[in-house]
Amino acid sequence: MPGQSRFAQLEPLLERVQKPIQYVGGELNSVVKDWQVGGHGPDGQELTVRWALMYPDAYEVGVPNQGVMILYEVINERPDALAERTYAVWPDLEALMRSAGVPQLTVDAHRAVGDFDLFGISFSTELGYTNMLTALDLASIPLHAADRDDAHPIVVAGGHSSFNPEPIADFVDAVVVGDGEQAVLALTDLVGEWKAQGRPGGRAELLLRIARSGVAYVPSCYEVSYLPDGRIQRVAPKPGLTGIPWRVAKHTVTDLDAWPYPKAPLVPLAESVHERMSVEIFRGCTRGCRFCQAGMITRPVRERSIEGIGLMVERGLAATGYEEVGLLSLSSADHSEIAEITKGLADRYEGTETGLSLPSTRVDAFNIDLANELTRNGRRSGLTFAPEGGSERIRRVINKMVTEQDLIDTVAAAYGAGWRQVKLYFMCGLPTETDEDVLQIASLAARVIETGRQVSGRRDIRCTVSIGGFVPKPHTPFQWAAQLGAEATDTRLLRLRETIRADRRYGSSIGFRYHDGQPGIVEGLLSRGDRRVGPVIEAVWRAGGRFDGWREHFSYERWMAAADQAFADSPVSVDWYTTREREQSEVLPWDHIDSGLDREWLWEDWQAALSEDEVDDCRWSPCYDCGVCPQMGTSIEIGPTGRTLLPLTVAGPLPSRP
Repeated sequence: MPGQSRFAQLEPLLERVQKPIQYVGGELNSVVKDWQVGGHGPDGQELTVRWALMYPDAYEVGVPNQGVMILYEVINERPDALAERTYAVWPDLEALMRSAGVPQLTVDAHRAVGDFDLFGISFSTELGYTNMLTALDLASIPLHAADRDDAHPIVVAGGHSSFNPEPIADFVDAVVVGDGEQAVLALTDLVGEWKAQGRPGGRAELLLRIARSGVAYVPSCYEVSYLPDGRIQRVAPKPGLTGIPWRVAKHTVTDLDAWPYPKAPLVPLAESVHERMSVEIFRGCTRGCRFCQAGMITRPVRERSIEGIGLMVERGLAATGYEEVGLLSLSSADHSEIAEITKGLADRYEGTETGLSLPSTRVDAFNIDLANELTRNGRRSGLTFAPEGGSERIRRVINKMVTEQDLIDTVAAAYGAGWRQVKLYFMCGLPTETDEDVLQIASLAARVIETGRQVSGRRDIRCTVSIGGFVPKPHTPFQWAAQLGAEATDTRLLRLRETIRADRRYGSSIGFRYHDGQPGIVEGLLSRGDRRVGPVIEAVWRAGGRFDGWREHFSYERWMAAADQAFADSPVSVDWYTTREREQSEVLPWDHIDSGLDREWLWEDWQAALSEDEVDDCRWSPCYDCGVCPQMGTSIEIGPTGRTLLPLTVAGPLPSRP
């Protein structure tokens, strides 16, 4: 019977797998609602709208994800709807589930994912696509949307990767672009209305309604034509379908205070990657870093008020018992009232062992007063800064307006205030980059160590250099850029490592971590690919591809073999999608997805990058006409308000976690 718990089938398998606790559910603040919570209509129609929400990675990575946690709460607040969560199962359990006939289950009530009305999957990275296919197959949902019938859930994709959904267009029924809070409620309304009417027209009619509403992009309602050389000719609504928008616009939540989620964050039973309670203090970024897709697609900046932040922290700590609060955003120290927020929270929770953290801090936004407020309760870990580019020239190209002296002044202040460890994050393979740009990372790290020794008078100063490969992303000025090949990336990084190790004065004090170039090429293929990449994803999955974001499971050879076979009789190739520079006139696979950014503005900014011209943050300067505000009907929502975080009385010790 649909909606019944299948835990009795799962339980015997758990003693034979690693970390079985991640599959049992029952976390603090989790929700299990009655399957028929929405009741029935006057004609006997079943009215409950049911969502299965997935973060397509392991439980320990997925359970702290803010996006899924927010949607889980938003849906479950509705009296006519329910939401449960599911995560990717490790290969050991997958094999046992297949042999025992156990389907993909939720962790909340262990219901079969195939029983739900909608299966929502949130992608923060494209490397989760193969895990989606595993979940679909385990749930007995046909991999291809065209093969599904009225008995199958509507498969909905979302997250940052949804801004180019074309590589997974064959596998998903609908795609939510942008902020999900209002979108999932609108989809719930559409499904609820369709069910109340007796499901007229079946699945096909429901998908048409979704497409015509503009709430989500429905790939099956569009067709793609190609030019002989492999480029896209156009993406357009299928002939005969009326009311289908030519471009699907992103959703933007403008008033974050009206959406104070999560109100009761989940507290996992198993260890997760983030053991803290997190509050998103603002959304969006207008710093204009040209490599940063997140900053581009989440414009404009929308700040949560100081009172709203205080309320969420107070409520979240009481609901979870956590002892760390993460103040989240793309660049948290850029909040217009960050000093007042951190001081107010430090005052309020002084003596309670409640620590504060800013996971993302810009070099030019850091100051010792801010750092001291964050560490007032005695917690002092290493500091992480992201210069991104090794030379000042390359930082002008990417519009990361941080000079070497800015960095040295910042680390001098940190080391002088008692910190001993600084981590610096860079990228390799940025447009116009040369070997010399990357090798300057070694001299910059050496200068950081020398500065630390001078200001602290100590020799135990450490600096860790962490480097990731650059992947050009859609809806950024670099969407036209050529990606550096895997071999060239590895050669460049090897030279840098040798240069750091050869420095007898500082080399032993500099840690060096980097990712090789191969995963970046696969990510590049998936992030800028089109519908012809879908067969590659499926072939990799059928060959055993799982958890491609994990080094120990990733196989570059498997991806290249699948691509060679899929593209054998085609003008396209892996290099065609990755290391090829695009022309301005080329139709890009995501041009029908409207992020609000004007395409001409993006091209002009790409030309400015090639000229090494910098652009200021539009929060504090005149508008640069990126197009988002007039196109989306939004505006920058920032302070300062001049208000303080009240009350300022010390909260006292928090109750222990249940």
